[in-house]
Amino acid sequence: MRRRSRLALAAVIVPALTLPLVACSGPDVPPADDAAAALADALRAGDVADLPLQAPGSVDVQTQLAQVLDPLVDAAGERERTVAVAEVGEPVTKDGATSAAVTLDWSWPLGRDHEWAYSTTARLAYETPEDDDGDGTWRTVWSPDVLVPDLAPGERLEVTTLDADRGDILDGADEPMVTERGVWHIGVDKTTVEGLGEESAARDLAQLVGLEPNEFFAHVQEAGDKAFVEAITIRQKNSGVDFTVEEAQEIIGVRAIEDSLELGPTSDFAEPILGRVGEATKEIVDESEGAVQAGDVVGLGGMQRSYDDQLTGSPGVVVTVVPAGGSEVRLDGTPAEDEDEDEEARELYRVDAVDGTPVATTLDQKLQKRAEKVLEEVNPASAIVAVRPSDGAVLAAASGPGSEGWSTATLGQYPPGSTFKVVDALAMQRAGLTPDSAVACTDKITVDGRTFGNVPGYPSSALGDVPLRTAFAHSCNTAMIAQRDKVAQADLATAASDLGLLDEKAASASMGVPAFLGAVPAEASGTEHAASMIGQAKVQASPLGMATVAASAAAGHRVQPVLVRDEDDADAEEPATPGVTDGEAQVLRELMHGVVTEGSADMLQDVPGIVGAKTGTAQYGDGSKQHVWMLAITDDLAVAVFVEDGHRGSDTAGPLMEDFLDGL
Repeated sequence: MRRRSRLALAAVIVPALTLPLVACSGPDVPPADDAAAALADALRAGDVADLPLQAPGSVDVQTQLAQVLDPLVDAAGERERTVAVAEVGEPVTKDGATSAAVTLDWSWPLGRDHEWAYSTTARLAYETPEDDDGDGTWRTVWSPDVLVPDLAPGERLEVTTLDADRGDILDGADEPMVTERGVWHIGVDKTTVEGLGEESAARDLAQLVGLEPNEFFAHVQEAGDKAFVEAITIRQKNSGVDFTVEEAQEIIGVRAIEDSLELGPTSDFAEPILGRVGEATKEIVDESEGAVQAGDVVGLGGMQRSYDDQLTGSPGVVVTVVPAGGSEVRLDGTPAEDEDEDEEARELYRVDAVDGTPVATTLDQKLQKRAEKVLEEVNPASAIVAVRPSDGAVLAAASGPGSEGWSTATLGQYPPGSTFKVVDALAMQRAGLTPDSAVACTDKITVDGRTFGNVPGYPSSALGDVPLRTAFAHSCNTAMIAQRDKVAQADLATAASDLGLLDEKAASASMGVPAFLGAVPAEASGTEHAASMIGQAKVQASPLGMATVAASAAAGHRVQPVLVRDEDDADAEEPATPGVTDGEAQVLRELMHGVVTEGSADMLQDVPGIVGAKTGTAQYGDGSKQHVWMLAITDDLAVAVFVEDGHRGSDTAGPLMEDFLDGL
């Protein structure tokens, strides 16, 4: 287990001298309550400059207090410590001197979840007024055990944080995906070079690792004289860089520091979904209200952030008293050589760390890597999502490099274009249409002054009064819009919901992480309703949402996608899920099969186990650009491919789908 230690400067406590008690005379001795409260306030504030004190010899009480408590202050961070008066004893006069005992209750917030509570006793001595008409003064008789129980002269404190091992993120087979992996931090060690040597080391290293030499050298110059200035962190295995650690260390002044970090199997593996681990940002520290301190390692984004408490576990903490031999000089200036340097430190408080708990996902590492490989050369934002219809498990949710770190796969909101015709087909069934029902596929159709047409190159052989299966296979826009009087906007919204395009709240609850599936308004104007029939206007869906639509068609019931598995509910009986029926889904699969055998997804005909597909193109902006889609169903896999800016679903998304499915 790795340990972080926050250590204050050695605090040497001077032995309390035997002080003469002041004899009382004159007026009655007042209660010590106000003096006790002032003592507690001063200790809580860490400032005894204005507190009446009786201190031995040359002890600087303020310095002593700060040095003894500094490790606790550092560990508490921004969280507030408490010092409260628990009890004030009655003044007692003995041998002419009056004193009162004060019990103080202390509380220190240490670590994220722990609180060290203890009590100390302070003695107050009453100083008689100089004349009978004056007021006397209660003074705190200073000794180190006012701060910490049984703290002896010359001792100091040490607070050590016991780091909990962070939990892994597991795949669907319970194998670690994100786990502790060895890394090298490579940089310039300024303690080993200076002047021209420092510049040479910085420039040579920058050139080796691919940084701009002038910028990195400037960064090195700005760092302190003893700084290690990191240039790059690489994995010890499968580093993915074209240089070796040995080559870097051949540069005079360059050092490689061995470490381990929580990492996925590759540098960008599912990062938009899984997130990453690193030092807490200021925003996270501020939002935590003291639970997270600067320098703490936390989840940054994605699942690592959402499940940070579970993954982090509970760090432990140890407070120890270090023997006086650890300091060279006492606060009063006397040497400490006579102290027993062999005396062992004693523990005052300990809470052992509790390791984090793994988060179990449904991801299939092979499919996720395959999806990312397929998308690696796609410049616009893009995504591939694969869902297992039988249980809703999300097996892959990849976002391409054009997404720039955004999870297009699970959070993207786009008009789904003609892939939404799967929803149309369900609503049309419920309105009485069958795959053999004749529908009018014309070149154009006008609704309330707005003209809609088919995609360029639509086959003339599929125009006219054709069976619904033909119009669906070739994705005839006008045939779908022509059914708007039979299929109301509310019917579309219901059919979409029954196929899994649920609201964000339901989607996130099902997935276990924030997610968007889709949104279909239940009301629309005439032209908006017509546009909704071809998956545009205000209809929105994510790649995850359209993969869910395909999965529902494959499963014969509404699928609710799952990414994070709840192990506690693993054996629980799945509740009945309303939505599309098995009979309705069978018709949808028949229509989607026709898209492969005779329609716009014929490139998938040789994919083993192919059941059906649907292409989609949705114009946006001024109409000159389009989002492109494709859905596909194989034996127990439903896949959605999306590219933010492409030509058509068939010739942009289609080859990506074929590449992904080929050989599975």
